[in-house]
Amino acid sequence: MLPNTGKLSGCTLFITGASRGIGKAIALKAAKDGANIVIAAKTSEPHPKLAGTIYTAAEEIEAAGGKALPCVVNVREEEQIADAVEKAVQKFGGIDILVNNASAISLTGTLETTAKKLDLMMSANTRGTYLTSKLCLPFLKNSKIAHILNISPPLNLNPIWFKNHCAYTISKYGMSMCVLGMAEEFRGEVAVNALWPKTAIYTAAMDMLGGPGVEKQCRKTDIVADAAYCILTKPKSFTGNFVIDEHLLKKEGIKNFDVYAVAPGHPVIPDYFLDEDLDTQAMKMEAQGASSGFREEKKADGAKHTGPEGSQISLETSTAKPSGSVAETFKIIEGIINEDVVKSTQGVFLFELSGEEGGTWYIDLKNKGGNTGSGEPPVKADVIMSMSSNDFVKMFTGKLKPTMAFMSGKLKIKGNMSLALRLEKLVSQLGSKL
Repeated sequence: MLPNTGKLSGCTLFITGASRGIGKAIALKAAKDGANIVIAAKTSEPHPKLAGTIYTAAEEIEAAGGKALPCVVNVREEEQIADAVEKAVQKFGGIDILVNNASAISLTGTLETTAKKLDLMMSANTRGTYLTSKLCLPFLKNSKIAHILNISPPLNLNPIWFKNHCAYTISKYGMSMCVLGMAEEFRGEVAVNALWPKTAIYTAAMDMLGGPGVEKQCRKTDIVADAAYCILTKPKSFTGNFVIDEHLLKKEGIKNFDVYAVAPGHPVIPDYFLDEDLDTQAMKMEAQGASSGFREEKKADGAKHTGPEGSQISLETSTAKPSGSVAETFKIIEGIINEDVVKSTQGVFLFELSGEEGGTWYIDLKNKGGNTGSGEPPVKADVIMSMSSNDFVKMFTGKLKPTMAFMSGKLKIKGNMSLALRLEKLVSQLGSKL
């Protein structure tokens, strides 16, 4: 791991969303140098599902060697940001570094994204980043350190990163566009950069999105903290960069990345927006028995960029074949469904399958003891999943991870995304039976 050098000693960092996850990890890394940390986050009272408050984070920061100023800040509220900035300047004499980490996520399609979710993502991600930067910049310009770091992705216009969650992508790219514009606007005065992880990072939010077992496919927040520390200790001439954590740390001499893994040796999920890494990731997954067709999806998506996608299966005209590997898979699924699975899932899933064994099937994990069947479910589906029948079988036999299927475009999801990700638990149970 990247060692501390003491370069941030006495510096003041204003970090949004620093009560937990990546924000807190960056704060703790800087605290080891003896930095001052302004914890600008919403959570002042314990959350029923997410551990950590601004006050527990403050205790950890001070135990690590830093000084902490916990401030209740919802980045959607300009007055709260301004109040925290004023308190930071009064307590520490200025602001040297701003880390825009606070973010909201909803991985839903256009028709499934409510106005409330849309407003949350746009106002927290894009607007919140812009406003926090604006309010901190007068003080940053007076600092010798003078850095803004946005936790946002490189600007990648491959449609694959828009088609499944257009609103979320726009909101995150808004943060990245702040980097693009502000780096030029304040060149020579304030460094403005973006940092994004190469792989999924294990946080409480990831736990909620991915469900039990997802941590084995993730890296720890330490890798992002180390990369952030590396950026923030560079001169302000280092600006306008869209940095990937692993790429930067390799240049800094880090060779063993297993130290950052939650489960060393286990393949990790690539993060969103980085399609240049899909081939390498596919090779790693194939070594673990994943579908060798993963890489082909990238090529197929590339071909789709110049024309419309193929037609979808119609629920009214499709009929599932009563035999074959798909039918056999559903028989086995029904055999392992029990009250505990139904109680822990509480969802009805409709599968629109294309290809050789195309048709519509459902899994009811919401009503009574649960059941499966062909055709439409007896009640409205909470989640609709579209994929090829071949990939469906691969997914339920453990040869294709659901998360990888979704991220590569093999699996399209409509409806409740959080509920969709709970299905991975059932998939894991089936892997040992098929």
